[in-house]
Amino acid sequence: MALIPKGGRNGEPPSVQFTTQRETIKVTANILQNEGSYYPDTDGKPIAESDFHRDPLFYLTEALNAHFREQAEVYVSGALMLYYEEGNPNVFVAPDVFVVFGIPKHNRRIYQTWIEGKGPDVVIEITSHLTRQEDEEEKHTLYQRLGVQEFFMYDPTSDYLQPPLRGQWLVEGTYQEMTTTQLTDGTLILPSCLLGLQLRLENDLLRLFDPKNGEYLLTYSELVQSREKSLGPMT
Repeated sequence: MALIPKGGRNGEPPSVQFTTQRETIKVTANILQNEGSYYPDTDGKPIAESDFHRDPLFYLTEALNAHFREQAEVYVSGALMLYYEEGNPNVFVAPDVFVVFGIPKHNRRIYQTWIEGKGPDVVIEITSHLTRQEDEEEKHTLYQRLGVQEFFMYDPTSDYLQPPLRGQWLVEGTYQEMTTTQLTDGTLILPSCLLGLQLRLENDLLRLFDPKNGEYLLTYSELVQSREKSLGPMT
């Protein structure tokens, strides 16, 4: 159910209304504000432009959340509105996937850098020809300014990136290209020192690999299936 904010009076927070069978309840919106500014939790755009772009976004977010589930101060999110100028809700970015170290793990409506005390440490963008300029120029410059230490781009339909996986480190305030390693079977590998993982492109499919245990990261549903398989059939 979509809840539409209504403007408050005398600087009060906006509120939302929804109707139940018994009564109409007025609920104060849980909105982080600054001097009366309202920070929306959506920019009105679709999360992804196609299945090819949506699937890796969901996989990366789920797999990273599962991987860091025991670490209380590692926050993983995707397609969340990120505001980086206090008092200016018109300036924002929505990274496809991002990871922040050193902040509490809990659900957020939006992300505000001045409240959290920092920006993302790692960002992964699922790119295409439609978002090429934004990803290669605008976001590249912004993430550099925000201090994003590792910036990856994945082009699932090979629209323009060759190879379709690219990574950059932040070195003294400027992004430097990562060196891609290629296995004998053609699998491309980029390391993420911060995540302690490898981004692997195998047959154009992006997966996360843990070099410590030699296994690919699974989503929650894949973990459940794997566990059920290892337990065997119920008797």
